[in-house]
Amino acid sequence: MTTTDISGYSYGRDQVARSPLSAQELENLKKAVLFDAEDEKHLHLAGEVLADQVEDILDLWYGFVGSHPHLVYYFTDGKGNANIDYLAAVRKRFGQWILDTCNRPYDQAWLDYAYEIGLRHHRTKKNKTDGVDSVPNIDHRYLVAFIYPITATIKPFLARKGHDPEEVDKMHQAWFKSVVMQVALWSAPYVRDGDF
Repeated sequence: MTTTDISGYSYGRDQVARSPLSAQELENLKKAVLFDAEDEKHLHLAGEVLADQVEDILDLWYGFVGSHPHLVYYFTDGKGNANIDYLAAVRKRFGQWILDTCNRPYDQAWLDYAYEIGLRHHRTKKNKTDGVDSVPNIDHRYLVAFIYPITATIKPFLARKGHDPEEVDKMHQAWFKSVVMQVALWSAPYVRDGDF
């Protein structure tokens, strides 16, 4: 599957919203989470390790979401009826997000797409990408709370290819820093103008 086969995936395209942050502000955010060239190197290695495990990772994450009605709620019509097609479309983009996290350069296109992801969780663009009738907004607290499961559960996958524990830990730390940084960027639509 190529990225052109992923419905709603618009990384680097003109229709992606422009991030309110500048390239310098992205650099400052990287410094704030202690993200450096070594982390980039270890994220690329993580990308190699995770490339053939994406579906297994998504099975785990979707199992987690599916076991919590308060999380599945965000894929429902508001009356508790889950939209399976919506879940499937988001799953494909979520899988690509894993690869993008590891392999894309953290440049203006990456910064813009991080903002776009935030908009798609927020009432600004939620449901529009997939043309679905679902609840209008994902509560911000769950974006932040998801940092932990998405970070904690990735480590066993990073350890599956025989890298020594120190190398696995470096990949894991790089992933953790990236996820924290991305959640900060996804938060922009939720923050009052002038406060982000």
